[in-house]
Amino acid sequence: MKQWASTLWLFSVLVLLCGCGGGQRTSGSPSSPPSDPPTQGLNIAGNWQFSTIPTVAGTPAITIAGSISQSGSSVSGAVHVDGSNCFDPLITVGLTGTMMGGNISLTSAPVRGQVLTFTGTITNNTFTGTYSTNGGCAEGEQGNVAGINVPIIGNTLNGTFTNSGGDTFDVAADVAQNSSASSDGSFGISGTATLHTSCFSSGTIASGRFPSGSFILGTSVALVIDTGNGTLAFLGTEDLAKNEISGSYTVAGGTCDQTGTAVLVVSSPWDY
Repeated sequence: MKQWASTLWLFSVLVLLCGCGGGQRTSGSPSSPPSDPPTQGLNIAGNWQFSTIPTVAGTPAITIAGSISQSGSSVSGAVHVDGSNCFDPLITVGLTGTMMGGNISLTSAPVRGQVLTFTGTITNNTFTGTYSTNGGCAEGEQGNVAGINVPIIGNTLNGTFTNSGGDTFDVAADVAQNSSASSDGSFGISGTATLHTSCFSSGTIASGRFPSGSFILGTSVALVIDTGNGTLAFLGTEDLAKNEISGSYTVAGGTCDQTGTAVLVVSSPWDY
């Protein structure tokens, strides 16, 4: 009886050990996590503005603005290059590349024989790296580049418009930015506006795309407001540190045609 009890006790221990992983598994073992997940935690899609610092004497500093989209480790974009005699800012430049972790490489489609390449590190909101140009008019241009993912414009814009004669009027606009970019890399803006002036009292902001209508491209903001007594066209640049958009405007097609400057302030925080 004692021998039977000892045998039963030993068998129970062996079963318990096997059930708790004491034995070698032959199947069902979990696979090891990837050593370098390509895009885990990163969402870089959006409206981007890049600025360059050339390292070759005589090379102009340029800005690159437009949309970036992401699908897994694949990245693409549609941007415009400004400040260079070798690129037409009206031409859309396509970008393709890959992202592994926080490292990214982007290459442009040839434009007049020129190919732009960007390499660096990226977060959801910023890019830091280098650029170079091969071929064509801009052959050999290179340097450092920094970029920022420009926050979405939304909610209410409040501002003061000052015409060339020094007279002012206030504008409050309820606006929304399109969630998807157009094929040229800009994001349409739509909404309504209230204008505190005897010339016009309200207006409609119709969504557009670069270079016409109401849109945002990088930090460039265009608003076209149909007032019923002429069209107010505003073109400005965002100062992200101040949450301000400053620029110039014209009113044409009505009884109060004028030109001047304006500053618009975003009344609620700009979220990434």
